[in-house]
Amino acid sequence: MEKYPGKKNIAVFISGRGSNLKSLIKHSKKKNSLIKIILVISNNPDAEGLKYASKSKIKNYGIKFTKNSNFENSSLKLLKKYNIDILCLAGFMKILSGNFIKKFSKPILNIHPSLLPKYKGLNTHERAIKNKDRFAGSSIHKVTEKLDSGKVILQKKVKILKSDNVRSLEKKVLKIEHEIYPKAINKFLTNL
Repeated sequence: MEKYPGKKNIAVFISGRGSNLKSLIKHSKKKNSLIKIILVISNNPDAEGLKYASKSKIKNYGIKFTKNSNFENSSLKLLKKYNIDILCLAGFMKILSGNFIKKFSKPILNIHPSLLPKYKGLNTHERAIKNKDRFAGSSIHKVTEKLDSGKVILQKKVKILKSDNVRSLEKKVLKIEHEIYPKAINKFLTNL
């Protein structure tokens, strides 16, 4: 597969609607972008994000996550075939095995809806509200074998208002995710 001059080949793993994928695609089309998204893979063949990738003329695959190794092996072959430099997880709701991370051997970035190291895993907004936190936010971090534990590249916080519920907080955090994921990728690439 050919390289795009001066740009890194990016693959994005998604599970659902692909709102972060959309923001990354939009960013990738800017002149100053350091990335070219050339592959989208979802563990959910019906994911909305795959339709958006098709519209954007980006190769995309839905691979059912029945057996972990089947999804991972198929994905690894595709990542190799498309000469991927960096894998970005964007609303990807599965945990990649240590074996996959080792075999891919290139950077994997993830966006997580909390101010890591707080609230690793799921239900982050619920937990932040329940604990009466003043702030919530989003973190982009490097993926390691330990869940949501890799080096944080960029974070941004939002204020939790008394009137916030899980849904309203999720919307606020999603908005900043769209803003900071592209910035984090650029920051990561310029520091390589």
